Amino acid sequence: MANVIGTGTVFNLPNFAGQLYSASPVVTPFLSLISGNAVKTDNFQFSTGVEYSHEAASQPAISENASKTAPNAVSYVRSQNTNVTQIFHEKVSVTYAKQSSGGRLSGVSSSVEGNCAPNELDFQTARAIEKIARDVEFTFLNGVYQLASDSDHANKTRGMLEAAGTVIDCENAALTQDFLNGAFKSAFDAGADFTDMVLVCNSAIKQVLSTIYAGQAGFNLPDSRNVGGVNLTTIETDFGPLRIVIDRFMPAGTLLGADISCIRPVEQDVPGKGNFFREPLSKTGAAEEFQIFGQIGLDHGPAWKHFKIVNIA
Repeated sequence: MANVIGTGTVFNLPNFAGQLYSASPVVTPFLSLISGNAVKTDNFQFSTGVEYSHEAASQPAISENASKTAPNAVSYVRSQNTNVTQIFHEKVSVTYAKQSSGGRLSGVSSSVEGNCAPNELDFQTARAIEKIARDVEFTFLNGVYQLASDSDHANKTRGMLEAAGTVIDCENAALTQDFLNGAFKSAFDAGADFTDMVLVCNSAIKQVLSTIYAGQAGFNLPDSRNVGGVNLTTIETDFGPLRIVIDRFMPAGTLLGADISCIRPVEQDVPGKGNFFREPLSKTGAAEEFQIFGQIGLDHGPAWKHFKIVNIA
C-alpha cells in the first residue's frame, strides 16, 4: 500500500472496518533499552566523554640514590569526543471533509465492526510519531556522523555501529563459537567492560547464535520432554554475561556489542515547548495541519567500550 504524500482527503484515505494492524515493525528495542537514561542539552553538539590514557605498564627500576631526586613529572592530556542532536520533523494534514466523514466506509463491513480509525487526525498523528520512533531507532544503530557547517546542512548523529571502537571482520565466513570467543577477547583487551553488555543482532544472526550454543552440555534439556527448540537469551563469557537483543533495524551480517551503562539519548528542548511536540500550523483553507518536531542525538560513550563483528556469512 502506498502512503499519500500530502493532505489526507475523503478519497485518498478510505475508511475500513476491522482490527487495525501495522504492516511495518514498530518495535524499537534498542531505544527502549536506553530511553530511561535520557538527558537534556541546550547545544546541538555535546560531549560523549573526556578521555585520557596511560603509557604501557612497566616495572620501575629506581635505585636508592636515584630516589633522592624526584623523577620528571608526567602530565596526562585529556581529549574530548562529541556527537550531535539532529532534527526529526513530520507534518500531519487532514481536510475538514475527511474528518467529518468517519461513517463512510470502503471494503467489507459488518454490524460488529466499525471504522478502525474513527478520528483521522489522531490516527495520522499516532502514525507520524511511530515513524519518528522507527527513524530514531534506525539512526541510533546505523547513523553516520555529520556536523552541520551552516543552516543549509543537517546535523546527523553518530550511531552505535559507527561508534564501536573494536571491529572484528568475519571475512564472509560462518560465525562459530571459536570466532565469537576471539571477538569477545579482542573487545575485552581493547578495554570493553562486560558488566552491562548486550549483543544486538537481526533475526538471521540470532538463529545462528542459538544454533552455535545448542550443543552445549545440558543446554538443550528442557524441563518438559514435550518442548523442543532453543532460544538463546544470554551468553556467559569469561569476561561477563552478554544479553541478546533482536532488532529488525540491524544490517545483515553484523553483530553489535554495546555497553548499555554508558549509552543515553540526548534531547534538545525548544524553550516553552519541550521536545517532540505537536503544534498547529497556520491555516490556509479547510484542513487541520500540524507539525511534530523534535531534536535528539546519541551519547554512546567511549568507542572502546563497544565492538562489532562485520561481514558474517
